[in-house]
Amino acid sequence: MQQKKPKALVVDDEKNILNTIGICLESIGIEATLCAKPQEVLQLLHENRFDVAFVDLKMSPMDGIEILSEIKQYSPGTTVIIMTAHGSIDTAVVAIKKGAYDYLQKPFDFEELKLFTRKVFEHHQLVHEMAELREELASIQGSGDIVTRNRGMIELLDLAARVAESSISILIEGESGTGKELVAHYIHRKSDRAEKPMVKVNCAAIPEQLLESELFGHVRGAFTGALKDREGRFEMADGGTIFLDEIGELSSSIQSKLLRVLQTKDFERVGENITRKVDVRVISATNRNLDEALKEGSFREDLFYRLNGVRIKLPPLRERPEDVPFLIHHFLEKFSKEKNIELAPDADKALKVYRWSGNVRELENVIERAALLSTNGVIEMGHLPEEIRTASEPKALSLEEAEKVQIKKVLQLAKDYDDAARILGVDRKTLLNKRKKFGL
Repeated sequence: MQQKKPKALVVDDEKNILNTIGICLESIGIEATLCAKPQEVLQLLHENRFDVAFVDLKMSPMDGIEILSEIKQYSPGTTVIIMTAHGSIDTAVVAIKKGAYDYLQKPFDFEELKLFTRKVFEHHQLVHEMAELREELASIQGSGDIVTRNRGMIELLDLAARVAESSISILIEGESGTGKELVAHYIHRKSDRAEKPMVKVNCAAIPEQLLESELFGHVRGAFTGALKDREGRFEMADGGTIFLDEIGELSSSIQSKLLRVLQTKDFERVGENITRKVDVRVISATNRNLDEALKEGSFREDLFYRLNGVRIKLPPLRERPEDVPFLIHHFLEKFSKEKNIELAPDADKALKVYRWSGNVRELENVIERAALLSTNGVIEMGHLPEEIRTASEPKALSLEEAEKVQIKKVLQLAKDYDDAARILGVDRKTLLNKRKKFGL
């Protein structure tokens, strides 16, 4: 489907300026509607939808401030630029306070106008995208903080919702920061155990010698420091859900004790001979490759199959590029509190091209930090971490990398190897050797 041409309205009672701006806008792919009579603007607004409007300040019988007011009333989504001579800059500033985005000072040259217009349209597109994202976010119901429009993620959430009402064990896999705990909470909320507790255990954060007591509890005197009886996390979660995070870090002895609970639904506290029954739904998560752990023998196969009733593998954020702008807006809303924070176009681009090795959690932390650093309601490039700023900068290629890129491009365009060799100015044998060297 062909993308619609952006549209601009230009209002100026000086025909020469009007025509010059029109030619300039058309040269950069913008459809321009020219209006020399300000009293006709209202009719044009009723008949068309404009992305941007360039409005001269000094006109008759209506001036630019009056036109600005009409545009804001009848076409609030249009970004307005006030055009002014040097002596009227104070009035142009008043226009900005009344809703204009910026002002353009006359006289201006052709190249300056093109550059200025591109920046204005970048801003307009960003504001428009944010408005669409706001509407889309408002339409999401019942998924807590799981924000996605990625088809794969939506299918995984649908699977999670379908299995939530059963008591089957669920294994959630994914890199750190992909939202495994959020999905676990989502399953618990959708289950018939939602009114009962959901208890989390981070298996990697608790020392091995304390983990058994943490999971199953202990009685007074069971070990040094056990001054009173204490119930474990399984007892706390009775009737509800226990979430075992970083399950791949369990020692072999804890794995065998956990397997027993999953098989028989009973256990003993450390230092006690009384067997206790428990009704708990187990959701576990890992950022390790458990298939590899099984091959290595570091994870029990029988426990793996007990945990792996349903397996949900969350994709990393770099495989969900359509979610990045969506998540950026979500976190801006979350951390802006009472002030409305926007992104400068270059900062917005940098966030969208970054690969997010830390996934959604890293993106959330970056937006929170940038929102705190922003003092004027706009997140600029300087508010972003250095690794994000440098990732968006064009990189110089080495001579070998440039050669590889050029050969690949020619091979795609040429009809055969002889043709490609002729274009590159080398013989066929040299081309084939280069192709082999670069793996093309």
